[in-house]
This record gives sequence, C-alpha cells and structure tokens, in this order.
Amino acid sequence: MMPMNRQVILAEKPEGVPTPGHFELREAPRPVTPASGVLCRTRYLSLDPYMRSQIAGRHPSGTVTPGGVMGGETVSEIIDSDARELPPGRLVRCMGGWQEYSVHAAGEAHLLDEDIDSPSHALSILGMTGLTAYAGMIWQAGVEAGDRVLIPAVTGAVGSAAAQFCALRGAEVIGIAGSEEKCRFARESLGVADCIDRRAEDIDARLGQLCPDGVDVYFDLVGGKLLHVACTHLANYGCIVLCGLMAEYNRAERDPGPAPGLLIAKRAIVSGLVVYDFETRREEYIRECLPLLRAGKIHQHEDVSHGLERAPEAFCRLMRGENFGKVLVALP
Repeated sequence: MMPMNRQVILAEKPEGVPTPGHFELREAPRPVTPASGVLCRTRYLSLDPYMRSQIAGRHPSGTVTPGGVMGGETVSEIIDSDARELPPGRLVRCMGGWQEYSVHAAGEAHLLDEDIDSPSHALSILGMTGLTAYAGMIWQAGVEAGDRVLIPAVTGAVGSAAAQFCALRGAEVIGIAGSEEKCRFARESLGVADCIDRRAEDIDARLGQLCPDGVDVYFDLVGGKLLHVACTHLANYGCIVLCGLMAEYNRAERDPGPAPGLLIAKRAIVSGLVVYDFETRREEYIRECLPLLRAGKIHQHEDVSHGLERAPEAFCRLMRGENFGKVLVALP
C-alpha cells in the first residue's frame, strides 16, 4: 500500500474570524525524497497570526488559496536523506506546513542547534517568536534601563518574550492583555510593572494613570484603535515599533491609523519590523538568549495541542485571542 501523508488544507476562504469548518483534513501520497534533499516527518508545527494574512493574500511570505496546504514553520525529523550534511534522525527547522511529511532541498532545512534542550523551543522562545521580540525591542528600539515600555497582547508569544527582554534591561513594562487571569500571569511571571485588562478597563484612562510622563517605547502587535490610543500617550521623542496587526487580521478593511500631526507633535520615531530582515542574526540571538533560558531568567508558556487534526481549532482559538502563549501543535 502506498504510504500516505495527512494534510490540512484551506477548504474555504473565511470572511472575518476563521472557524474549523474553513479547513479540511485530507490524505495525499507521501512525497518522495528529492535529489540532494530530505524527506521529513513533522514533530512540532508553529501556528502564528501571520497565517491569517496569508489566507487574505496580504503577507509577503505568500498566499494560501482554497485547496492549498496551509504553510507554517515546523521542527521535523529527517527520515530519509540524499544530502550528506543532513543525516536521517536529526531534527531540522523548515517550512513543513500543516502536514505530516514534507520534502526540502538541502538549503531549506536547518539543523537544530544541539544545545537547544527542548525541540519546541526552536519554534518559540529560541525561534522566530523570540527573535521577533528581541529584534524589535533590543536591536531596533534599543530599550534600556529607565524606559517605560507598553506592550499589548503581552501574554501572547511575541509579547511575553518582549516583556521579559525589556524587564531584564531594567525597563518599566506596562502590559495589556485580555483577561484578569492573563494580567495576573503577566505581573507574576513576565516582570511587568502592571497590566491593563482590555476587556474590563478603560485603556486610555489607565494609561494616563500608569504613564503620566508618557510611554517611551510602544511595541505595536495589534494595530487598530489601540495604536491611536498609544500614540496619544507617547512621550516626546518616543519610539513606536510596528510589528503586528492582530486587531485587523480578521477584517477586510484596515484602520487609517493615527493622524500624522500627532506623531509630528511627539517627535516620534516610527519603524516597521519584519523579522525576516534579522534571519541572518538568528544564531547570534540564540547564543545570547540560550544562557538566559537555562538560567530561568526567561521562559515561554507553550499552548500545545496534540495531533494534526487539532491544528484548525488551535489556529481559530489564536485568531479569537484565546491562546495563552506560543501556539504549537505536537505530532506523534
């Protein structure tokens, strides 16, 4: 019998927040090892908000159309290889997608650093998630001791890493999260000075109380109306790093954003962050942060579902803002 490959495809393009019914589990023939390449079996699949932009056709990494396999970064095990430098049994980081098996040219599969104790960390705190937070806050914004930093979605994957990096630098971090439970976690586990419950509190009023002298750095992970509110509380010469659009991914239209006059009055520095620009510094990031992880100075809660069939619901929870930390799917 021909070996098969279970895959999750986009069955229908959603309007608004996706539901599991917009995806479909199917079987296809297992791919054959390519010349000078590898055949891999997925062990962990990363689920990320940018995938909603891929579905909408608005992401630089590509578009997913109905009938296509959902893409995504994975930690996978090499099960067959025609590349000497990639032996069977080793774990690699690759764009394996929402499927059990994937094939890659040798240059598309990257051996996991053997110093990484938990393979899932290569997709979370030591992967693109952590790299995004570190690049945005440390390399791009240059956060330092005494800065007042505002981070929305602070218990999410990128937000939680960013909060810890800033706190370790001696910055005062104010977080925003979607429940009192998440706010409590942020205060107790992420080093934030305080956290605003966006569902139960007036963010504008609370920022006035917590940041009377303004916010020095705003790490924008959500876009939407919150960006405008944050800009009104920005300190003179403050910095805004634009990274994500969580508040807008499920909508066809985009918010117009804050008035330019507001940014001019604040003498603001505004920069966009695309993590792919920092890919060449990934190993540098791992070398800097692996000791912090091992010493217990940074950590990341991983929201793990088990089984490929659970990927659609896990992704939909993420897009509803119901996840807690980095969303992963573990495959047997």
